[in-house]
Amino acid sequence: MTIRAALADDQPLVRDGFRAQIALVDDIDLVAEAKTGAEAIEIARSCRPDVLLMDVRMPVMDGIEATRRITSDERCGGVRVLVLTTFDLDEYVYAALRAGASGFLLKDSLPEDLFAAIRLIAAGDALLAPGVTRRLIAEFVRRPETPRARPAELARLTDRERDVLGLIAQGLSNSQIADGLFVSPATVKTHVSRILAKLAARDRAQLVMLAYESGLVVPRDA
Repeated sequence: MTIRAALADDQPLVRDGFRAQIALVDDIDLVAEAKTGAEAIEIARSCRPDVLLMDVRMPVMDGIEATRRITSDERCGGVRVLVLTTFDLDEYVYAALRAGASGFLLKDSLPEDLFAAIRLIAAGDALLAPGVTRRLIAEFVRRPETPRARPAELARLTDRERDVLGLIAQGLSNSQIADGLFVSPATVKTHVSRILAKLAARDRAQLVMLAYESGLVVPRDA
């Protein structure tokens, strides 16, 4: 299936670059573009792309607020947001993840990294594998002003589900978790689905944040 992507960025050169890169592959189509956060919301509602590439700093409405509105809007059901950023430890990126973004991508990424990111997000896997997202989350979770998840949220999980959540937070894929727990990938997939439902989480990115914020996973250098 062809993945329907959209792009929100106020810089014409950035939009031109991403448009040219996406044109290189057959399984991704760029169906709409926006120059502001407000326009991003409109194309999310009207076009409902599978993945919306979202810049953080835009006029009229920034990408964080736009992401928050999109991920909470039933009219945008199924639209996943991939945040675009210049720096890998950008404070705004963490805010965007809290707003419901499924991951983030550096603007200077190679074309193959862009394609892989879009495919991952479209599949619902969240862009966590490179490790930089986990570093960013760990960085800001250590700050005293970071809100902490209520213990009752994790109390809903079984012991095995807590094990799986901890491994998700370390960036492991379903197949890697299956190998580590000596179970089948199908079993892990079932656990992940139940964890998402019990914690009312949108995707794996939110699960990672909850695992850090609740203290289930502690940053290695904390």
